Amino acid sequence: MRKTPYIDPARYTRFFSYRRGHLFCEGVELEKIARRAGTPAYIYSGASVTDAYRRFDRAFSAVPHRICYAVKANSNLQLLRHLARLGSAFDIVSGGELYRLRRIGVKGSHIVFSGVGKTREEIREALREKILLFNVESEAELELLAGEAARAGRAAPAGLRVNPDVQAGGHPHISTGHRRHKFGVDLGDARRLYLAHRHSRVIDWQGISAHIGSQILEVSPFRRAARRLAGLVRELQAAGISPRYLDLGGGFGVRYAGEHPPDLERYAAAMVQAIRALGCTLLLEPGRALVAPAGVLITRVLYTKRNGGRTFVVVDAGMNDFQRPALYGAVHPITKAQSPGSKAASRTRVDIVGPVCETGDSFLHDALLEPVTPGDLLVLWGAGAYGSVAASNYNSRPRPTEILVKGSTFRVVRRRETRADLIRGE
Repeated sequence: MRKTPYIDPARYTRFFSYRRGHLFCEGVELEKIARRAGTPAYIYSGASVTDAYRRFDRAFSAVPHRICYAVKANSNLQLLRHLARLGSAFDIVSGGELYRLRRIGVKGSHIVFSGVGKTREEIREALREKILLFNVESEAELELLAGEAARAGRAAPAGLRVNPDVQAGGHPHISTGHRRHKFGVDLGDARRLYLAHRHSRVIDWQGISAHIGSQILEVSPFRRAARRLAGLVRELQAAGISPRYLDLGGGFGVRYAGEHPPDLERYAAAMVQAIRALGCTLLLEPGRALVAPAGVLITRVLYTKRNGGRTFVVVDAGMNDFQRPALYGAVHPITKAQSPGSKAASRTRVDIVGPVCETGDSFLHDALLEPVTPGDLLVLWGAGAYGSVAASNYNSRPRPTEILVKGSTFRVVRRRETRADLIRGE
């Protein structure tokens, strides 16, 4: 495994900052939150989410567009409410995510339904809610949607998710636009299916979509995907089919540990240039890019130990709480919450690991960290996306609490699970 360089993520955000040697989220000291809420805990900055959403909105202002936040990135109800108040629409991939949006009063006209395995019941629920668009991922799903729409007595607003055969994404598990992947239909099948159903009374061709991957750190894959979809849209328009929405998905990369994602304006310019003349409304599905930088995971040091010539820092958060390092080999910087100003000479190489009974329960390998003692508070950065939403009860560990900070106040937006919660339903 490679050595992890020392990175101070506070340099890249104005919503988390060190003041007099203590880390704050907006106007609240993290140590104060830890004392009241315990650890491990997820902490989100509401101002960071607002800032990211507005930057996206400005970057794509040259064309009609709608931002459809990808609920899978973080589905906490209070974050969804926060985004809805900003004007966001939403991209969902399950009936459970639809249920969450219904609970907070989001209208169906603000919902796009993606996902490769929609069930009959999920399709029925979405039809009842009169959602904006079904992104259909196979011919079999299209036939199922047509049957359910006929049964409901209404036309289903639909578009095909086209697989543009563009390789992109920060890890093989999150690359979704290559022709060998399970997602979408290839260009040839898409042409055939659009034309076969152009006179349908139950399929209303409202859109066309693609989503090529996640954590993409280059502009060129977006440009290639946009051009290929634009070419298909022109063919469809010539055949009398005029999609209203062109959904180019998400996948915009963020900075975790030294990455250098392009500015949003560069992403936008590449996509807008390809689709501007089509007359379509652009749909975007950012998830990670809106919420990952807004969140951190705080954790206490339990022990330090030497083993086999290595120093291990054992913390109270585990891979069940945050799985990205174990699942993807993702590198998330970890710093002390109390004293980032220590001289570089005092930092030593350590492995930061959790308490779960897996060798893979490791957050950082060979990382530079200031001296720590049991009880010290550590901060894992960039945890706002695919963190709590993917947490589990492995090793019968209750899932952590979630905290939302707004200005100088904070509130619990998901309580910490109890041991009683572990066996509820068994």
